[in-house]
Amino acid sequence: MNAKYEELRQRVEDHLNRVTAQEWEKIPHPLRDAMAYSLLSGGKRLRPVLLLAAHELIAPADETALRFAGALEMIHTYSLIHDDLPAMDNDTLRRGKPTCHVVYGEGMAVLAGDGLLSLAMEEMLSCTHERALSAARFIVQAAGVRGMVAGQCLDLAHEGEPPAQDIVTSIHRLKTGCLLTAPMEAGLCLAGAGEKQLTAGKTFGQMFGTAFQIQDDLLDLHGNEQDLGKHTGKDLTEGKMTWPALVGAEQAQKDVEYLTEQACAALEATFGEASAFLCSLARSCTGRTR
Repeated sequence: MNAKYEELRQRVEDHLNRVTAQEWEKIPHPLRDAMAYSLLSGGKRLRPVLLLAAHELIAPADETALRFAGALEMIHTYSLIHDDLPAMDNDTLRRGKPTCHVVYGEGMAVLAGDGLLSLAMEEMLSCTHERALSAARFIVQAAGVRGMVAGQCLDLAHEGEPPAQDIVTSIHRLKTGCLLTAPMEAGLCLAGAGEKQLTAGKTFGQMFGTAFQIQDDLLDLHGNEQDLGKHTGKDLTEGKMTWPALVGAEQAQKDVEYLTEQACAALEATFGEASAFLCSLARSCTGRTR
């Protein structure tokens, strides 16, 4: 699994480096610098890897899939830049480095996020693939006001309140789950998946996305800052609604494992042995340290 993940991650990394070097020359400084600083600062590249792996459930991932994967990582990076701002989560460390607004100022960080989001849209909409528009729709909706942005809204609006199951579930599904479901849907769509295959990918993404966020909550409680590359303990300090706060850490870990197995079962039932990599990836995340 590690070799396959590294192969896909490196394809994404090489693509992002090529795009920033060859296609960003008309973006003014220091905006270009702020965008590249955050986009090229490393990270797991989980979402683009999921998109490529989803495509490969049906057909080898081509250049269009790679462009969509890069666009998805731009959207994810934009969300991190904005999430770290003082008005949001007020974080000063991301991927082991000072956050964008610490280095370039709040105004430039806002613009860097805006720039990455708009470039991602350009990248997807400039593809001539016959299913590009349908695939883009999955990603755009997941990132917007009925997806990730809605989740961020709930996270802010309910900060400091006692945890409620329906609210925590909605935050996890929208804020994190949507951008882990969209790569499955978009990758499968580009590959020409049928309705049954798309449904299986969507179920996998939703279950895995929720499990991933609960594991994030647990890492904020017990994780190592050096491994994570960001500060820990902030959820408790700021009164964030989290799954461990609702059910306790022990039950939360059990829920991570249960949701992961449900995700894998949905994929295996439709794709059989072809789902082995994605299921191995999902299961590896239940015990991740970063």
